[in-house]
Amino acid sequence: MVINDHSRPNGGAAVLMLAALRGLRARGVPVTLITGDSGDNPDLQALGVEVVAAGGADLLARPKLQAATRGMHDPAARRLVEEVVARRDGPGTVYHVHNWSQILTPAIFEALRPVAERCFLHAHDSFLACPNGMYMDYRHHDICTRVPLGADCLATHCDKRSYPHKLWRVARHALLWRCLDRSAPWGGVLAIHPRQAEGFVRAGFPAPMVRVVRNPATPWRATRVRAEENRTLVYVGRLEEDKGVMDLVRAAARTGQHLRLIGEGSLRARIALDYPDVALAGWQSAEAIGALVADARALVMPSHHPEPFGLVVAEASACGLPVLLSDSGALAGDVERLGLGMAFDVHDPAALDAALVRIRDMEAEHIGEISENAMRRAGQLANTPEAWIGVLVDLFEAAAGRAIAGRRAAAC
Repeated sequence: MVINDHSRPNGGAAVLMLAALRGLRARGVPVTLITGDSGDNPDLQALGVEVVAAGGADLLARPKLQAATRGMHDPAARRLVEEVVARRDGPGTVYHVHNWSQILTPAIFEALRPVAERCFLHAHDSFLACPNGMYMDYRHHDICTRVPLGADCLATHCDKRSYPHKLWRVARHALLWRCLDRSAPWGGVLAIHPRQAEGFVRAGFPAPMVRVVRNPATPWRATRVRAEENRTLVYVGRLEEDKGVMDLVRAAARTGQHLRLIGEGSLRARIALDYPDVALAGWQSAEAIGALVADARALVMPSHHPEPFGLVVAEASACGLPVLLSDSGALAGDVERLGLGMAFDVHDPAALDAALVRIRDMEAEHIGEISENAMRRAGQLANTPEAWIGVLVDLFEAAAGRAIAGRRAAAC
């Protein structure tokens, strides 16, 4: 039983959820998807996945009053999951929860509590631990080290929007922890990086419950990008303020470097008007990205918030692209330790400029060494898709095996 807000690939979590479905079906595992939206994805039928759809809408698409109330706790979502569990559960049934914060709400965890031992919570973000989902103080541009819902947390205005919105998030988080008993024997909280795991322990999840399962990454191309021969900087992702895109655009202009942005977002029109020299490639498939980075010198990921993983970093490294990324990102330490690139403080324009200038002026031999390091060592950043599915299946089989053995022992 896979549970996710969305049935279509509208974001990183949904893309990974669908990758898990494909991997499970390839191994002959029967799968039911409980989705918060309409479930209108023809690929699921082709895969032979049963779909149970709540037919809901994202919070931002609902009337404000409804979003404020049902977005906090939706009894209909709880009833839907309860009905599926009552109808389909058995000792060999395993539950894999992906995203729940945009449609399904914390209510689903009330329905999952009776099957906690066979339920795995995949932490694509940190909403299970932190009210704003990122352990980020957006007002002061700092990584948050506070205890969630502690006095210091409650008194701090850290929200991107407003303090009332922070208080709404706090109220929802209190409901989350009422619905999701952290002392219950959940199968596991699946963190995607060791740095993220610490945040779950700080939030009160028992350390043995938190397991690190790094995301799967597939290179955009099979051959190495000869970065030492190239001059273009590339960015891959959403064109939004929180991704640091405008910081990168301004820095590239200040340092006189050609920049290509691959992705869509609200900043596209503004960039096109104010920075006509920036190449805007729009959203592209992985295969098309492979061609678009052939002339790249480095990938730059200037996110303002602490990215819990940063899949494009692993994908770019696996192509031999040097990476420049915010020092707040989970992969920043790995990138520097493995010699795959460098980290910088995105909130310091001088530091960002210095990183871009350094990669621009670096000797070709040094760039080539970084590129070749990336091809050899990028596998230490992420799992392969096959290894990722293998880890998940091992966890699921172990949980189901324990439940079946317990049922047999109880019957003796």
